[in-house]
Amino acid sequence: MSDLVTGDAVVLGLRPARLPSRALAVLLDLVVYGIGFVVVSIGLVAATASLDEAAQAAVAVASMLLVVVGVPIAVETLSHGRSLGKLACGLRVVREDGGPIRFRHALVRGAMGVVELLLTFGAVACIASLMSERGRRLGDVFAGTLVVRERVPGTRVMPVPPPPPWLAGQFAALDLSAVPDGLWLAIRQYLTRMNQLDPHTGAAMAVRLADDVVARTGTPPPPGVPAAAFLMAVVHERQSRDAARAFAPAPMPAPMPMPMPAPMPAPVPAPVAAPVVAPASPPSSTPPPRGTGFAPPA
Repeated sequence: MSDLVTGDAVVLGLRPARLPSRALAVLLDLVVYGIGFVVVSIGLVAATASLDEAAQAAVAVASMLLVVVGVPIAVETLSHGRSLGKLACGLRVVREDGGPIRFRHALVRGAMGVVELLLTFGAVACIASLMSERGRRLGDVFAGTLVVRERVPGTRVMPVPPPPPWLAGQFAALDLSAVPDGLWLAIRQYLTRMNQLDPHTGAAMAVRLADDVVARTGTPPPPGVPAAAFLMAVVHERQSRDAARAFAPAPMPAPMPMPMPAPMPAPVPAPVAAPVVAPASPPSSTPPPRGTGFAPPA
């Protein structure tokens, strides 16, 4: 691991890349750039067929500088230090403080790469990388950069040993909210490595950690429980609670009350028209005509 230290006094856990992986990454980049140069040259030859020889030579030199110098600088700037070869080998170019590189870093590396990699066929770069403690070439030294490995093999995480069966469920009512994360990490590291420690040293560490847990929770363990078994049971209880919270079904939302419809206004009855009564005609004094069928009054 690298011993780089930032301005905040934080040690960076970077693993510098060595010569074999860096040489393979450069070889892959050169193959890709060579194929691109051939394709560009064929296109330029077809496009400049009508020009004179001096113009064709100038275009060829410009295209070679563009592919050999300009393209690597642009690729490292835009990809933040991940060219195709470095991406395939799991490498990356970073600053000495661990941050991503910028254009000026890529420019210095590309300019020095012409001398180190192309003009000397990589001899200067190989010698500088072998002599450097971090495997840096001259371009890295002048640019203030470092090539590190991004794909680092992970370490196997050892599981915490289970508590004795007779302690299962004994600490279900224990309040663990006051135990800090740093103490949990220390307990986990002790339990995963307790078999590798000296018996007396391991017993003393278990007692000290158990006392810290008791001081945080305010509840002493049952009499006769060993400190290591107490720690196993407490960690198991915390894991059980975390699993219960993680896999608990989400509560169903309460149904929204349906709005009651507004009452309809009562219909207003239509006014009833009074019946029209025709006025009675006054009795006539003239006798009815004969042959009408009505008998005259007596």
